[in-house]
Amino acid sequence: MLIDNHGRKIDYLRLAVTDRCNLRCNYCMPAEGINFAKPTQLLSTEELKRVATSMVELGVNKIRLTGGEPFVRKDVMLLLRHLSDLKGLQDISITTNATLIGKHINELKELGIQNINVSLDAIKKETFEKITRRKTYDIVRENLNRLLEEDFNVRINFIVLEGQNETDIIPLLEEMKNYKVGVRFLEEMPFNGGSKSFGSIKWHHKAILEYISKTYPKYQKLDSPATSTSMNYKIEGHLSTFGIIPSFSRTFCGSCNRLRITAKGDVITCLYGKPKTNIRTLLRTATTDIAFKEAIMEAISTRAKTGFEAQSEHQETIFDNSMTSIGG
Repeated sequence: MLIDNHGRKIDYLRLAVTDRCNLRCNYCMPAEGINFAKPTQLLSTEELKRVATSMVELGVNKIRLTGGEPFVRKDVMLLLRHLSDLKGLQDISITTNATLIGKHINELKELGIQNINVSLDAIKKETFEKITRRKTYDIVRENLNRLLEEDFNVRINFIVLEGQNETDIIPLLEEMKNYKVGVRFLEEMPFNGGSKSFGSIKWHHKAILEYISKTYPKYQKLDSPATSTSMNYKIEGHLSTFGIIPSFSRTFCGSCNRLRITAKGDVITCLYGKPKTNIRTLLRTATTDIAFKEAIMEAISTRAKTGFEAQSEHQETIFDNSMTSIGG
């Protein structure tokens, strides 16, 4: 079992399989992209399998594959097949933009991988194309509809962007009201390759809830697990639920149970913190995974108590990174 220096149990790994993405969302990276990692800098599929196996042996019971866009990696299904066979791994999840998942949906279902988070920051085509800088709306909607119709456990992640997509909040809730889907609205974070930083935001979690309540005053707050990052609600008459994640305000740090490993092997104990170590060389030089496990345990032994404390480790450079290189 992994316990950090503040007594928090770590049982959830967010494992990035690539830093590449086929979209260019304006809050995530500059239009020209970033300096993506060379193939030799990325963990290989076999190395990712070793990481996953070792982390489960250390007590992790949930692994979410992230990116970049995970399905940009052509061999990602090899890893997912491995994960589906891991004893002790209770929850396999994927965060995707839903552009490339279509041809894998049948196999995902066969493997029992049901938990899919779809990053969708607009329900209107024009808004979608402005934010993503790509014309993939139709295929995203087609794949999202398939996931919903085939009873995947779908959550839609919608980052509220001032002056860009606020008018899509209510239409999205309205369109999803007849599906058992969780729509989650996230506060914006200024990770976008250094092109923007800010000290406050207009669309914080209280403002988002207030905006929704004006259209849907009849809602109730739902009970959520202690480790949940979202405050969750249900609107009267809707099959769907909605949640709000205070990702900028960071009100959930006290119960944080997650660890991140990037596609290049950086171990990140807090989204806002500096990497604690890199395990790529250990994986490539050690004959066993003992050193890797020791590095993980050392990393969580110096974990920041809050995201604000982690941010202070590199106050001047924290927002120089793109979310696609951090691993989401």
